[in-house]
Amino acid sequence: MPGLPRAAWLYVCVVIALAAVLIGASSPGDVDPRVLVALVALFVLCDSLPARLTVERVRMSLGFAVSLASVVLLGPAGAALVGLSAVATGQRRVALVKRLFNGAQFAVGGYAAGVVFRALGGARFEPGQAGWVWDALGPFVGALLTFVLVNLVLTSGALLLSGESEPGEMVRDSGQLAGVCVGYGMYGLLIAGLWPALGPLVAVLVLLPLFVTRWALEQTFGQRRAYDATLAALCQAVETKDPATRGHSERVSRGAVMIARQIGMRPERVEAIRYAGMLHDIGKIGVPTKILRKGGGLTDEEYAAIQLHPMRGLEIVREIGFLDEALAGIMHHHERMDGGGYPMGLVGDEIPEFARVIGVADAFDVMTSARPYKEPMPVGDARRELLRCAGKHFDPVMVEAFLRALETHGWQPQHEQRIDTGHEQRAGR
Repeated sequence: MPGLPRAAWLYVCVVIALAAVLIGASSPGDVDPRVLVALVALFVLCDSLPARLTVERVRMSLGFAVSLASVVLLGPAGAALVGLSAVATGQRRVALVKRLFNGAQFAVGGYAAGVVFRALGGARFEPGQAGWVWDALGPFVGALLTFVLVNLVLTSGALLLSGESEPGEMVRDSGQLAGVCVGYGMYGLLIAGLWPALGPLVAVLVLLPLFVTRWALEQTFGQRRAYDATLAALCQAVETKDPATRGHSERVSRGAVMIARQIGMRPERVEAIRYAGMLHDIGKIGVPTKILRKGGGLTDEEYAAIQLHPMRGLEIVREIGFLDEALAGIMHHHERMDGGGYPMGLVGDEIPEFARVIGVADAFDVMTSARPYKEPMPVGDARRELLRCAGKHFDPVMVEAFLRALETHGWQPQHEQRIDTGHEQRAGR
């Protein structure tokens, strides 16, 4: 990880040193070397084939199950050694310092989980005996939660100090990941329970479903990529027709997501509003090019043609099944709180929530971007304009959420400058 801030380098070194101290101070004398070698091999295999999740830039290691099995079968020292083997995975794709950190965090997590498992009395039960699973379930769950917590905390610290993630995003993503990690980790109890009877053969019976799950997750990820490619192609069609709006759909989508996360929308709704932001202007494909590119004010007839684009957009994308609630955002993003918007003149809470979110993000990007008929407004002036129009044009709750999100994430407006023609701008274009 070249280019890391000094604080991040220090943090990584501390975690690696902690793992070295724990392994060096532990006593591996009671660790069965044959079981250790077999579990290390399984862990390396699983960790080399991580599953991609819908959380951005995140892959899930299937080695979680093997790590938790090692907690039961090998104790703290053995679990730490199994986790350390993560250093050997991903050699071609991952920098050495990152592999060292991954191995160290798995080692620290495994050791801590092993200590908790023993402290809760899990070591008193012998895997494979009748009723063992129920007897060891409580200590195992405690060890599992410890393992997940330690790994998420250590990973979050590295990402925050390196500047790769914001605190709010980290909390949200960690919450989603925790459930997945716990689910995978429970397979560890099954591996440990069957190991005395089946040995390494348990990998075929237990890990095969995990790899099937990995395949299913890969298909889900691929489907999402296909969705994104479809939306990008539609956005490109609009931007080709009206080059002045290049990047507008992407920025509105990002702004809508910022608001959605700020007001606490569920992840699946955040994803839907991302789609809505990308496609909110798709109906402009049906607006004559000469109107979209006009450098001056619009006539009444031309403005009426512009006002049809939300309905045309709905007609274009309504059969795309995965959009769902996004359709309301596309249809109504030009409505106003006072009823003066279009296409239906909805008032206040009659306007769908998605439309109220997109309306704020859309207006802010239009104000801060260059157009043939105007120069960009400074971000500070655009913020004040949102506040001035809150309650009349825009939902005050969405305006407040957007401004709070701007404080955290900032805004990258369109930087291309255009000459002001001096013509009057027609609102709502």
